[in-house]
Amino acid sequence: MSSMFGKPRASSERPPQSPLPECNVAILGCRGAGKSALTVKFLTKRFISEYDPNLEDTYSSEELVDQQPVLLKVMDTADQDGPGNCERYLCWASAFLVVYSIDNRKSFEGCQRYLEVLTLHARGCQRRCPVLLLGNKLDMEQYRQVPSAEGMSLASRFGCLFHEVSACQDFSRVQHVFHEAVREVRRQAEWNLPVRPLFISEERPCPPVATPVVLPTHHSLATCTFNTLSTVNYKEIPSVAQAKLVTVKSSRAQSKRKAPTLTLLKGFKIF
Repeated sequence: MSSMFGKPRASSERPPQSPLPECNVAILGCRGAGKSALTVKFLTKRFISEYDPNLEDTYSSEELVDQQPVLLKVMDTADQDGPGNCERYLCWASAFLVVYSIDNRKSFEGCQRYLEVLTLHARGCQRRCPVLLLGNKLDMEQYRQVPSAEGMSLASRFGCLFHEVSACQDFSRVQHVFHEAVREVRRQAEWNLPVRPLFISEERPCPPVATPVVLPTHHSLATCTFNTLSTVNYKEIPSVAQAKLVTVKSSRAQSKRKAPTLTLLKGFKIF
């Protein structure tokens, strides 16, 4: 329908949008480590100090990470005594944040059990999910019981990233940790992309209608003749189980001189 000036009138209906890629992050750790405070800080930029430790919920937020939109889902878990009944988030999450409080060594020791469970799960399902070890309550530096070096050592032992933040202070550092989890998931997805097969060329005999091309002789060089027609097709390299090794000797094998020996895949030439 046109307007009075002859221009098309903008439609009030929004065009359908493609669904955003999703990233599921599970927050793990012992009670009192500050998992809920970190989740709320990331979602609302607010700090709330007291939560019901028995409540567990999942939240969603549309984020822009490296100029790419993503639907980030965060599960704030509520394990009572360590990683028990953990199948609910092991099969759901694509990344894990394992949280401890720097002023509570017991919470740090509990993180090791979570990391062991995640390692066993990755071996069993042959699917590696990024894991970030997070030291929370950096504002309690004067009461620190877990040095940064111990946190870095534990993270290095299990092959995960390490960060220290404060849920009640800097929002940007908390946001960086969640966005870093998304980046790690994207990197892992890129590594798991199927690899394109490698192809090599194999020559086939040319028809007898080839037209020879003679190159002019310069400075007493011999005249060379090349065929302008050549048929080259591409063939996929066979698997290791199907490949056969053969020994090919050069044309000089006819002479008395010892000829070099080449080993290559049967049916292919070396150029």
